Amino acid sequence: MSPVHAKSNTTPLLDIQDVTLVRGTCKVFDALTLQLNESRIGLIGDNGAGKSSLFRMICGLDAPQSGTVRVRTLDAHQVNTKRPGLVGMMFQNPDDQIIFPTVEEELALGLSPSGISRREAIGRARVFLTSRGLAHWSERTIGSLSQGQRQHVCWLALMIASPELLLLDEPFASLDLPGQALLGIDIAQASQQVIVSTHLLQHVRSFERVIWLDKGQVRADGPGPGVCAAYESDVAVRLAAQALSFNDGPADGANSSH
Repeated sequence: MSPVHAKSNTTPLLDIQDVTLVRGTCKVFDALTLQLNESRIGLIGDNGAGKSSLFRMICGLDAPQSGTVRVRTLDAHQVNTKRPGLVGMMFQNPDDQIIFPTVEEELALGLSPSGISRREAIGRARVFLTSRGLAHWSERTIGSLSQGQRQHVCWLALMIASPELLLLDEPFASLDLPGQALLGIDIAQASQQVIVSTHLLQHVRSFERVIWLDKGQVRADGPGPGVCAAYESDVAVRLAAQALSFNDGPADGANSSH
């Protein structure tokens, strides 16, 4: 399946042009080009395909050796200084994201770009938690929460900050089934552009666009049902070939000695 999204005459919301990214001796991307305008985009592929690296470039944490990454016409590495709060990223490991010791303080951090006082930010965080039925979480310490609950705090922090672009890296991985369902509802109802990287294909299968990355290259790009099915089929073929190689050993008694 080849990419189906041709260049548009309008300025793309997220524009990646001829990007090459090298980490150590590994070339992660080689002349990667993508224009991302859809409101819901899924990102799938094996571990090491480049999904997290793509997110890190978009939010300015990694800089490509060549090419450009622009978010709303701004170079990605300038976003945090020129338009803080434009991009929000949810990391795979919540402990890489959470800074403050309590839930209300962590949520209040997301309001800092608005310039309000810390006291007002914490007040808004408490109101927000109450609106979500989580008033009892306000003063809870992060250390008292489970991995899935900490993941949920990261999502709540993004919701209250309300950036224009949300990058969610394996957001369902630590969540139980009710948590996955609630996050899926929130993503569907969010007004922002949302890009979700996940191995749980059921959460992106209905998206208007899904991109399958394979060793830093776009293997397929199109509507979610078709791209997810193509990836699943490829995985099945690879597993079948691997099973054959495991079973393709010497015949019984061959190379044996007595």
